[in-house]
Parts: sequence; C-alpha cells; structure tokens
Amino acid sequence: MTASPITRSTLLDQPLGGGMDVAHVEVRRISIAAGTTGGAHIHNGPVFGTIEKGSVTFQIGDGTATTLRAGDVFYEPAGVVVSKFDTSAEDVVFLGYFLLADGAPPEIEFTSQA
Repeated sequence: MTASPITRSTLLDQPLGGGMDVAHVEVRRISIAAGTTGGAHIHNGPVFGTIEKGSVTFQIGDGTATTLRAGDVFYEPAGVVVSKFDTSAEDVVFLGYFLLADGAPPEIEFTSQA
C-alpha cells in the first residue's frame, strides 16, 4: 500500500456561536513594519489569520500573550479586545480573513483597553 500524496491537518477548529450571519468573507494580505505596537483594538466581525512572514506577540483581552510565527493561525472574536498584535525585530506579513454580515465592511476600532 502506498502513502497518500495528500496530507491534511486541522490547524484551528473555532466555533463561532449562534446568531452569526456571514454573508461574505474579505481576505486581506496585511504588512506591518518591524517594531510596531498594534494597539488594543476591536473588530466588528470575527477575524481569522495566518502569519506568512515574521512573528507577532498576540494577546486577547487579559489572556496569555503568545508568539505567533510564520505558518501559525489565529482567531480574533468579534467585539472582543485584541490587546496585542505587536511585531518584533522583523516585518510581518499575514493573511486576514474577515467574516462579515451582508453589506458590512470590515471595521477596526482602537481602544484604550488592553
């Protein structure tokens, strides 16, 4: 028996909860310069992402800060403070997948909460 030429791995299986009406998904490639502090922020819809290059310190609310590197995936819940999305000594490039209701543009609101 030969091994399959295709391998599948689940990197993230994130429940969205009830009541989420996703009408479209906007995918963005986002670049952030080295040494940038992202600032505490909130999105109007859930955001999924994959780090393509570099690394960031990532933290939701007052949870544990983690380091995300190339190939890592992340989830930012709608309406919840993302306390940190800070680059290190290198530029970062990531893909962001913005899940949106019908007619809604992706929005980001910066907040003083961390």
